[in-house]
Amino acid sequence: QELMDAQTKPSAPRLPRFERHVRPCLAELLGTALFIFTGCLAALEEPGGTGRLQPALAHGLALAATVAVLGDI
Repeated sequence: QELMDAQTKPSAPRLPRFERHVRPCLAELLGTALFIFTGCLAALEEPGGTGRLQPALAHGLALAATVAVLGDI
């Protein structure tokens, strides 16, 4: 009996449904909304000369800000 107990590995505790499903989906939704919002705002006003650079910089700066703020999580 003791030998069998020593050989079985303890199973990892099962995370609640919120931690497994809802939280990752909310994070994906918020991240996607942020990038769509910044991309649309960057493309709305097209001053002459920036072309494709303005939306690219907007997405890059949004990503950099997100990593700087949420990088420790």
